[in-house]
Amino acid sequence: MAAVDSFQLLYREISRSCSCYFETLALVGALYTVSKAVILLRDCCMLVRVHFLPRLIPTKKLTQRFGDWAVVYGASEPLATAYAEELAKHGISIIFVTKDQTSVRDTAASLSHSYGVETIVVLADFSLDQTASKPIKEAMRGKDIGFLVNCLDESLAAPQSLIEIPEQGLLDLVNQNVAVATLMTRLVLPGMVERSRGAVVNISSGACCRPFPGRVALTASTGYMDHFSRALHLEYSSRGIFIQSLIPFQIATSGRHPPSTEGWFVPKPDVYARHAISTLGVSNRTTGYWPHTLQYGLMRCIPEWIWVLGSRVFINLT
Repeated sequence: MAAVDSFQLLYREISRSCSCYFETLALVGALYTVSKAVILLRDCCMLVRVHFLPRLIPTKKLTQRFGDWAVVYGASEPLATAYAEELAKHGISIIFVTKDQTSVRDTAASLSHSYGVETIVVLADFSLDQTASKPIKEAMRGKDIGFLVNCLDESLAAPQSLIEIPEQGLLDLVNQNVAVATLMTRLVLPGMVERSRGAVVNISSGACCRPFPGRVALTASTGYMDHFSRALHLEYSSRGIFIQSLIPFQIATSGRHPPSTEGWFVPKPDVYARHAISTLGVSNRTTGYWPHTLQYGLMRCIPEWIWVLGSRVFINLT
């Protein structure tokens, strides 16, 4: 230590002995930065491939790729109606499955008149027993069913704690959004497998990505629909069946509580459906709308504990 007569000399000696550690840390930092840049580039390429290229590059008609008929369950929901209209624009006939004919009959007549397609409204109340599937089988008999669209019940979007939901109402929600959606898929899949083509589209919600206080039924139902779709994709994609999980974020519809205002991140149902249908055959799990994909990417960057804390504050303010 006698030779050390200044701080600068001591610092140089320490730096020389620790230079290998500094170089290692610099290398680790460089690798981390490169990995993040590669992930960002990958996500940007995927955004373009899923949401922009399909709308710019002509592809085969949906009727040629999948079939001439679509079965739409949850047809009273605005998003399901908008999706059915987009299918009708492509010349696809629609079988509406609903437990309330009055809310769908006018829509069916309008689609037939506007786009020259056939429409059938099937009354099926699955709260009774499984005999409700009989009229659906009769309606599908002899038809080239190329699409099944299952749509989540919009009423789940209203904030409500689990104990505030009546017992019968809770059973109905689970039955409608879990059991019946699964049964509808079971009814349609055999014909698709036989023809080695078809598409099953399950429209749930981006709520499946993160827990939401006050929306237990919503996150549970959407989580089931999303994982159900992903499992089906693994099981039936090799048989020519395209399974898609659509996980949109907020849609501007009057049925929400409180009513939502239309905007760039809150599209109308018809705008969302137009974007979402272009992703058919391209991505088996997507938000269906590119601004929502940006929201999803941001959500993934937020730690869950911060997300939960922020959502609780938001619920208390509203």
